[in-house]
Amino acid sequence: MTFNDIFKSSFLENVSSIRIFDMLLTIVLSFGIGLFIFLVYKKTYRGVMYSAGFGTTLVALTMITSIVILAVTSNVVLSLGMVGALSIVRFRTAIKDPLDIAFLFWAIGAGIILAAGMIPLVIIGSVCIGLILLVFVNQKSYTHPYMVVLNCVNHDAEVKAKEFLAKNVTRTTVKSKSAVKGAIEMNIEVRLKEGDTDFINLLSEMPGVNSAVIVSYNGDYMG
Repeated sequence: MTFNDIFKSSFLENVSSIRIFDMLLTIVLSFGIGLFIFLVYKKTYRGVMYSAGFGTTLVALTMITSIVILAVTSNVVLSLGMVGALSIVRFRTAIKDPLDIAFLFWAIGAGIILAAGMIPLVIIGSVCIGLILLVFVNQKSYTHPYMVVLNCVNHDAEVKAKEFLAKNVTRTTVKSKSAVKGAIEMNIEVRLKEGDTDFINLLSEMPGVNSAVIVSYNGDYMG
């Protein structure tokens, strides 16, 4: 094999199959779209501890997907090999929040659409998705759910404690109740309009009430 044969190989021909301008444009746009997805994720995060690594992953995932799809669209043989290579990939990280799955699919979908050349679709679609998420995820409820853990000595103290709760909160719902000799413990879901929890101090000082604990509930609940 001579040097001329090497320079005439199909491998070197594939190098010039994608224009440099197309590569740079895809990388820049995918970074911009990924950064927008990251900002929306940061604004709509509702968990306890924010993970900056996941947000960075969204940016990288958008760019990687667009580069891979750009390479696949330029070579049919490469596309078949890529399908086989990606079929052995396994993701072991557990997704705790269902909304995180939406962001992952958004990043992957944006990368695919962008590499396919549908730039207006990915820009307009991403803006619409981002606005919808910002409106619905950050929508505040008029009533705030809390859980009150109440420990009473007898039935009479339980009745008076529930009557006191009914006067100071919007709604009460008994979630669980356990009774042993000399003690009754209940988990009661309450709704507060203003988020004022000072009433729990008065509740704990009522006769027959051993303890009263209020816990904020940030999970999903039925209204």
